[in-house]
Amino acid sequence: MHTTTRTLLQQIARYGYVPFMLIGLNGVGVALAAAGAPKYWLLLVSAAAITASFLVERTIPYEATWNHAQGDNSRDRIHVAVNETVILASVAVIPLLAAIVPTPGIWPDGWPFPLQVLAAILIADLGITVVHMASHNIGLLWRFHAVHHSVTRFYGLNGLMKHPLHQTVEMAAGVAPLILIGLPVEVAAAIALAVAIQLLLQHSNADYRVGPARFVLALNEGHRFHHLKWAGVGDVNFGLFTLIWDHLFRTYSYDPTRRFGSEHLGMAANPDYPTGYLDQLVYPFSASGGCDDQHDTVVSSPDPCADADAAVVEVRRSPKSGHLEQDECGHREDQGGEPLLQPGGVDSLPDSAREK
Repeated sequence: MHTTTRTLLQQIARYGYVPFMLIGLNGVGVALAAAGAPKYWLLLVSAAAITASFLVERTIPYEATWNHAQGDNSRDRIHVAVNETVILASVAVIPLLAAIVPTPGIWPDGWPFPLQVLAAILIADLGITVVHMASHNIGLLWRFHAVHHSVTRFYGLNGLMKHPLHQTVEMAAGVAPLILIGLPVEVAAAIALAVAIQLLLQHSNADYRVGPARFVLALNEGHRFHHLKWAGVGDVNFGLFTLIWDHLFRTYSYDPTRRFGSEHLGMAANPDYPTGYLDQLVYPFSASGGCDDQHDTVVSSPDPCADADAAVVEVRRSPKSGHLEQDECGHREDQGGEPLLQPGGVDSLPDSAREK
């Protein structure tokens, strides 16, 4: 009986978790924002989302070891508290910005409130995606974004494990165009909650299922590829809410057979990245905080030129192009501005690369 009950709970969690978060809790947030409820109610909904994330990750873990702390619990909780404050502060300043920045007044106030929120999310997703892509190509931005890529386990709270300056830049890129066309503060509040919930889902250690929606929604199954530790290989699936822009920009990658462990995550170019919260705040300002000149070897072979599939692929994270620059024999060179990986790009790597 106990086993049957647990199996039933696992099935409910596997197929019900994402709808509960995306539709249920976001729906509550939209209703509260539309009613002009005090903002602390949205904080309570966010707390419910974090609690649900914690419980589901233990009910259907993708990787059981990722549910255990690696000396990062306190740090991650500080990141969450700080960056949630940044998100809420960005909502709080919208009335002030609206008062001093002239807007054309073209916001679609006549639309149903949920439709306004959905449209705002799609617009914000583009701005956030573009900055995210730039952060993998521009050295100055990468210095601050690298904090997020230093993680070696994948679980809900990782979503807000970001340098606050980079979090501010990303949010500004997403919200600024909306403010310029008259974003109402109530819609902004709903977006703030949606961002928090999306980050929990995108970095979740829950082995949930969403069917074909995995090709459109930017959830954990696709986002794990973004956290592969090799520069270039992980420069895929940049979207926060959707993968629409990744499909358009040809940065989408997915391999349903791929399994991930801690050995695949982090930054191969800088495996000793600082792990303390204060150290991570300061490190981007240091001389070694950019990792711009370091190389990652993805695949090695005694005779790399003997066979294209066995070539040494030397990947350099270039702040100017972000493309695969060279390998030892000239294989997989990307000199013409093609995307880092074609669709299914990880699938196109040699098997030995995917397993290392």
